[in-house]
Amino acid sequence: MKRHWVLALIVVNLAALAVLAVALPRQMLSPGALGEGHAALAEDCFACHVPWHGSAADKCISCHAVATIGLRTAKGLPLAQTPRKPPFHQALASPDCLGCHSEHAVPRLAPVAQFTFVHALLNQGTSANCAGCHTAPVGDFHRSAGTACAQCHVQTHWKPATFDHARYFPLAGEHNAPCATCHVGSVTSSYTCYGCHEHQPAAILAKHRREGIAKIDNCVACHRGAHNEREGGRERGRTRDRD
Repeated sequence: MKRHWVLALIVVNLAALAVLAVALPRQMLSPGALGEGHAALAEDCFACHVPWHGSAADKCISCHAVATIGLRTAKGLPLAQTPRKPPFHQALASPDCLGCHSEHAVPRLAPVAQFTFVHALLNQGTSANCAGCHTAPVGDFHRSAGTACAQCHVQTHWKPATFDHARYFPLAGEHNAPCATCHVGSVTSSYTCYGCHEHQPAAILAKHRREGIAKIDNCVACHRGAHNEREGGRERGRTRDRD
């Protein structure tokens, strides 16, 4: 007898939910209020959604032409261009609006959805051209690296970066020292060779002047490792004396 009451209660609840879904579809089915740009479509779910399949990119691009996204509004009005937001939708490998966008506000009791840009959506040529969308960081360190961002960074996150120190200055022998010895205050964008007592500015400058070298601000431009290798092959071999 108890089992029949349980089944009856389930049927009544399902029926009530079905009636409410028909009578109050937005309150029962909508995941939240629409953003300001799409507020006029609040009563027209099928403007963006396909029955039983959810929203689809085809519905989005029926109003937002991919060729003009970031350049013009859906009504054809020109958008002010800023260097921080260059148009890039034209370089998508395929339209996937829901990969980054959600027009419904998240309900208070639901977890906050985190939508971040996925570089994998871009075609291969654009994905490898970081400078096409991003302003290059300032400073001598990044200036010398040029646009080869992938040497240290990955597209899933900018930090932390991985720097291949051996490619520019191998930390061999006595140069295998704590980072702060050369990068004072943990500032990796600059370095000094005067963190060791053997390297004193006056003595180093005097020796280089005897060789006809007056500018010694950037040691690594000539000395690419612990074996005193000079760029261009002028001098190769292990350092025999110290200053």
